[in-house]
Amino acid sequence: MNDATVFLIDDDASVRDALGLVLSLKGMRTQLFAAAEAFLETYRPEWRGCVLTDLRMPAMSGLDLQQAMRDRGILLPVVVLTAHGDVATARLALKSGAFDFLEKPIDDEILIDVLRNAIREDSLRHDTQRAEDAARSLLERLTPRERDVLNLLVEGLSQREIAGRLEISPRTVEVYKARMMEKLRCRSLAEVVRTAIAAASADPTNT
Repeated sequence: MNDATVFLIDDDASVRDALGLVLSLKGMRTQLFAAAEAFLETYRPEWRGCVLTDLRMPAMSGLDLQQAMRDRGILLPVVVLTAHGDVATARLALKSGAFDFLEKPIDDEILIDVLRNAIREDSLRHDTQRAEDAARSLLERLTPRERDVLNLLVEGLSQREIAGRLEISPRTVEVYKARMMEKLRCRSLAEVVRTAIAAASADPTNT
């Protein structure tokens, strides 16, 4: 998480600077924006960390920003910080996917704890995505017949049952299975199943 950044969005320069100072004193990297539109225009897919945004801003509000991020596939966790909070707005922000909803004034330690948890969630999501992408890349190395054997193994069929289903000999199934496991770098059937599940999770057609 060394490259994680808190992307701080607030139209009030004094609040923006004060929060930026607090975060920097706590050892957190920050990037400051005076408007949600500026963040969206500057955003890069490789950014890691979380967004800390004000709720009420002159043009695009914090809730509007959440919607725009969803529309653009920006998955950074969003923490909403506002002096104008109410239960209905908090519920709407959280229902829209906000990581947390905080009211000003906020204790510095509580704010830091929430932001660190948001950054941790972003890191875990990227770790999961990398594992899924790696699994999918491994599966792409399999031949169609090896994929057939894999799919039937994942269904729970025995080698003899797979042989009957594919109309080949059990010995041939064993050969395909050995090749498939070597390509997937798996040493057990449990690892094979986990790899297949991870690859399926990474496949957008399996939603």
